Amino acid sequence: MTTDVHKKQIEQFLTFELANEVYGVEILKVQEIRGWEAVRVIPNAPSFIKGVLNLRGSVIPIVDLRERFSLEHCEYTHKTVVIVLCVKHHRTETFVMGIVADAVSDVLDIKLSEIKKAPNFGSQLDTRYMRGMHVYKKNMIMLLDVDKLLNPDEVDGMDAIADSISPDCDDFL
Repeated sequence: MTTDVHKKQIEQFLTFELANEVYGVEILKVQEIRGWEAVRVIPNAPSFIKGVLNLRGSVIPIVDLRERFSLEHCEYTHKTVVIVLCVKHHRTETFVMGIVADAVSDVLDIKLSEIKKAPNFGSQLDTRYMRGMHVYKKNMIMLLDVDKLLNPDEVDGMDAIADSISPDCDDFL
């Protein structure tokens, strides 16, 4: 019984690099990691939505976290990856999306008691995407709340786009 309690106090996080910083997402939210590939650009989408990919018949939006977090832009390289996540939408529904990262780092076991609250910078800095912070080997890891990377209006907009695109289109494959 102690083992069950102990397991609940530790979560695994996939860590990745973005603009020379380390971020983490809950491993249970990760469906897969893919190398960067060209996406189908969606007209009038927010700039942080790079486009959509056909993932085994499902159309998924690809979010560039550099743009979402207002970080400097960089060219995608052979190390650039798309981390495919399953996120909650409207508290009960799930939604699949991909996030662009510079590189994947590691999977870490993190004690919940060692996750520090995200600092409050007031209204000048948006920390709504942050679940908390963790120090690992003298490095600060920003743990993301992936369910908040897209707000409900943005998700609804992506649902409408996905419904209007046929994944069988030749130019989409």
